Amino acid sequence: MLVLDIEGSGTDYQKHSIVSIGAVDMEDPTRRFYGECRVWDGAHIMEDALEVNGFTEAEITDPTKKSEAKLVTEFLEWTQQMGDRTLAGQNVSYDRDMLRAACDRADLPWDLAYRTIDTHTLCWMHMVKQGVEPPIDPQHRRSALNLDVVLNYCGIPDEPEPHNALTGALSHAEVISRLLYDKKLLPEFEQFDIPWLV
Repeated sequence: MLVLDIEGSGTDYQKHSIVSIGAVDMEDPTRRFYGECRVWDGAHIMEDALEVNGFTEAEITDPTKKSEAKLVTEFLEWTQQMGDRTLAGQNVSYDRDMLRAACDRADLPWDLAYRTIDTHTLCWMHMVKQGVEPPIDPQHRRSALNLDVVLNYCGIPDEPEPHNALTGALSHAEVISRLLYDKKLLPEFEQFDIPWLV
């Protein structure tokens, strides 16, 4: 399983750019990937996105940083050693679509799968099986299982702010291990007990 987190200049894969990629190989969690890039020429930049990921406009437009195409090329090369490259993460369809659009812009071949494993769904299912009612956002009448709620359910504090792609990927990997296997995975989270096992 390829646990992925992307920070972007916004949420629309056609208009926005990747600014950083973080990933963890679930088969060998010591294999980690992190890289940053500048936005592609003409990419839109959302102030709200920068508030979340902590980058400044100057940082993501810095001409000395590698291009989005170069970062994506390095990431795809890093994944080639993996036996299972099924993408996993929180709302991972966003990450997949951002990555695929970056490949299209760079004329890179896309050989990752469309199917993904989403920590939101894993947590929802786990809650239901434990007899816990998943939270609903009453204003929007939809699931309120964001990453912080999933982390807290798994006994882990909120994701540090600003968000970092590698920290996000590590968080996703840890909750996947806890939700699927009832096991801690990474030393970064060893101190936090799994609530349903204590």
